Amino acid sequence: MPKIIIRENVCKGCEMCVNACPKKIIALSIQRINEKGYHPAELLDESACTGCTSCAIMCPDCAIIVER
Repeated sequence: MPKIIIRENVCKGCEMCVNACPKKIIALSIQRINEKGYHPAELLDESACTGCTSCAIMCPDCAIIVER
Protein backbone atom coordinates (compact mmCIF):
# COMPACT_ATOMS: atom_id res chain seq x y z
CA MET A 1 0.00 0.00 0.00
CA PRO A 2 1.45 3.39 -0.95
CA LYS A 3 1.87 6.14 1.58
CA ILE A 4 3.20 9.65 1.68
CA ILE A 5 5.60 11.11 4.19
CA ILE A 6 5.35 14.84 4.75
CA ARG A 7 8.46 16.44 6.18
CA GLU A 8 6.64 18.94 8.37
CA ASN A 9 9.73 20.98 9.21
CA VAL A 10 10.20 21.74 5.47
CA CYS A 11 6.53 22.35 4.57
CA LYS A 12 5.51 26.00 4.22
CA GLY A 13 1.78 25.38 3.88
CA CYS A 14 1.48 26.56 0.28
CA GLU A 15 -1.42 24.11 -0.40
CA MET A 16 -0.08 23.06 -3.80
CA CYS A 17 -0.22 19.42 -2.71
CA VAL A 18 -3.78 19.89 -1.43
CA ASN A 19 -4.87 21.17 -4.84
CA ALA A 20 -2.90 18.50 -6.75
CA CYS A 21 -4.28 15.47 -4.90
CA PRO A 22 -6.91 13.76 -7.08
CA LYS A 23 -8.41 11.98 -4.05
CA LYS A 24 -8.55 15.18 -1.94
CA ILE A 25 -6.99 13.42 1.06
CA ILE A 26 -4.38 16.07 1.92
CA ALA A 27 -5.15 19.17 3.96
CA LEU A 28 -3.28 21.71 6.03
CA SER A 29 -3.15 20.85 9.70
CA ILE A 30 -5.34 23.06 11.82
CA GLN A 31 -3.77 21.98 15.11
CA ARG A 32 -0.05 21.88 14.35
CA ILE A 33 2.41 24.64 13.49
CA ASN A 34 5.95 23.81 12.38
CA GLU A 35 9.14 25.56 13.50
CA LYS A 36 8.82 28.07 10.65
CA GLY A 37 5.37 29.12 11.84
CA TYR A 38 3.35 27.41 9.08
CA HIS A 39 0.50 24.92 9.27
CA PRO A 40 2.01 21.85 7.53
CA ALA A 41 0.15 19.53 5.18
CA GLU A 42 -1.16 16.25 6.54
CA LEU A 43 -2.59 13.09 5.03
CA LEU A 44 -6.22 12.60 6.03
CA ASP A 45 -6.83 9.03 4.81
CA GLU A 46 -3.79 6.84 4.23
CA SER A 47 -5.88 3.93 2.92
CA ALA A 48 -7.23 6.09 0.07
CA CYS A 49 -3.78 7.09 -1.23
CA THR A 50 -3.03 5.62 -4.67
CA GLY A 51 0.62 6.67 -4.73
CA CYS A 52 0.13 8.82 -7.84
CA THR A 53 2.92 11.21 -6.70
CA SER A 54 1.00 14.32 -7.79
CA CYS A 55 1.55 15.87 -4.37
CA ALA A 56 5.30 15.25 -4.41
CA ILE A 57 5.67 16.55 -7.97
CA MET A 58 3.84 19.78 -7.13
CA CYS A 59 5.66 20.47 -3.86
CA PRO A 60 8.12 23.33 -4.48
CA ASP A 61 10.14 22.47 -1.36
CA CYS A 62 10.36 18.67 -1.85
CA ALA A 63 8.64 18.19 1.50
CA ILE A 64 6.72 15.09 0.36
CA ILE A 65 8.10 11.60 -0.18
CA VAL A 66 5.91 8.89 -1.73
CA GLU A 67 6.61 5.27 -0.77
CA ARG A 68 5.05 2.52 -2.82
